[in-house]
Amino acid sequence: MPSAPQLPIRSYAILGLLAIRDWTTYELARQMERGVGDIWSAARSMVYSEPKRLAELGLAYARAETTGARKRTRYGITPEGLAVLRRWLAEPGAPPAMQFEGLLKILLADTSQQDAVHASLTAAIKWADDLQDVGRVVAAEYAAGQGAFQPRAHLVALSFTFLWDYAEFVRRWATWAREQADSWSEVAAPQNAVFQRALRGGPVLPP
Repeated sequence: MPSAPQLPIRSYAILGLLAIRDWTTYELARQMERGVGDIWSAARSMVYSEPKRLAELGLAYARAETTGARKRTRYGITPEGLAVLRRWLAEPGAPPAMQFEGLLKILLADTSQQDAVHASLTAAIKWADDLQDVGRVVAAEYAAGQGAFQPRAHLVALSFTFLWDYAEFVRRWATWAREQADSWSEVAAPQNAVFQRALRGGPVLPP
């Protein structure tokens, strides 16, 4: 049985979902896109292939089922898989690792046009809006006591809070950054106020 460090994070994400209930690969892909993917992204092709790989390792089992003329495979977690998952969960999680292409393009925008900076910031605002649009649907379901996994509401609420407020911050930052970009001259003046606020401690982004 493989030890926890030998599996990629997406494997643990799939095992964690399998520990909740059995799923088809299609259902797993939907769950990864709806919630888990906002925290740890994985290519859809990876999500479809991962349960079969976990079954080959003995960490999941596969059960064929038929609905009418349609055949499909449903996956669940084995005791060995649950043991591996619990070992991984018992270890402290790594801190955030960011991959924000729009922010990288802004950092390196010395040779870029102002319109390109605006485009990245507008895309960031749309991302925040889209994430919160999905969040409103989830929030309404759980607030009404009809969440997909209502008994897990206390866990969902913790990750939901982070994602909702993160989207709120990204929107506020991108809106502020667009205003700053509009005031740039041909050679941008140093934004001393930002650095002074950082030295005083607390938030740098104006309320």
